[in-house]
Amino acid sequence: MCLSIYKKTKCGLTTDFKTMYINRNEQLLILNGVSTDLAKLNEIVASKSGEEKLFFNDLYLFLEEWLNDSPTISVQTSGSTGLPKKIIVSKENMIQSAIATCRFLGLKEGDKALLCLPTQYIAGKMMIVRTLVCRLNLYAVVPSGHPLQNIDHAIDFAAMIPAQVYNSINTPLENKRLGKIKQLIIGGSGISKELENLLHEYSNNVFSTYGMTETLSHIALRRINGKKYEHSYTPLPNIKVWLDKDSTLIIDAPQICSDILHTNDIAQIHKDGTFTVIGRKDNTINSGGVKIQIEQVEEILSEYIKEPFIVSSIPHSKWGEEVVLLIESQNGDAEQYKELIKHLPKFWQPHHIVFTKKIPLTNNNKIDRSQSKLLLRDILPI
Repeated sequence: MCLSIYKKTKCGLTTDFKTMYINRNEQLLILNGVSTDLAKLNEIVASKSGEEKLFFNDLYLFLEEWLNDSPTISVQTSGSTGLPKKIIVSKENMIQSAIATCRFLGLKEGDKALLCLPTQYIAGKMMIVRTLVCRLNLYAVVPSGHPLQNIDHAIDFAAMIPAQVYNSINTPLENKRLGKIKQLIIGGSGISKELENLLHEYSNNVFSTYGMTETLSHIALRRINGKKYEHSYTPLPNIKVWLDKDSTLIIDAPQICSDILHTNDIAQIHKDGTFTVIGRKDNTINSGGVKIQIEQVEEILSEYIKEPFIVSSIPHSKWGEEVVLLIESQNGDAEQYKELIKHLPKFWQPHHIVFTKKIPLTNNNKIDRSQSKLLLRDILPI
């Protein structure tokens, strides 16, 4: 069956918002303007080579799994805060998540959507599901740091990670294309203050997302540009949030996740029902009894350090933990950074500044904080 939100109309024929196709048997993949079934998609895979072949084969495998009779699907977590794992999720819940996003953003049938994220993970899978549910026109490009490089037409809806957005801003042609995306959502990792500032004057709608694999992508959005800039996240309809005794966020999203979800995210909930994320509970450094939130330190330093960096820690016999600044640089000058860290409160300032050729990343291009800690333990005496 399909769902027409605002008025009764023959399914699939309405030209205004917004018909949702919630029956998987009625969902169509529109790829580059052409209705594409599994057979046609298989032909596309056969015509490709290299990375393109692998990417479109992953798209084929997901669509094949999505259209089978099973009510569930397997999804892999990113592993940014622990070991990657596979979880089983309901296809119906994925459809409900897609409906919530399409409604919130005002997407309509025929809008052009860009898939530029790996389909092995929930963000890429949900982009496909949204196109099926809302019957969007999907343009798929191999995930890279420059997803707009070969996109020569206007896009109505796209989801990117911060690194892709940052690269696009700093490439003139891609920058123009970025500004023409009507609805841009950014997720996968935190958005730096620098990136927010760069996006502030854009006239399109740009949102930061909050969510995780278990919530089937995002459950809240925050406008990060223009006159409607928001400091806190607004939960999507039918989603409730509150705090545990340790100030970590609890999520009740019955249409998306059957269980109440206890997160590791330290948050503040405001009177209007919006919330602000302070940082992850497992990203708290306890140094001499002073609790230091990694994300807050990184937000301040991001205004002064232009190279990729993270804040981490190593064990200390007296203080428990010591704060460490890890910077991605071939020829770093420690003295230069010693001046920059003076912008931090005294007890937040790193005791060590370490340089590395590459900050460890997960397969999903998120910072791998666990591997970064192991790297620091190999470099620094403990």
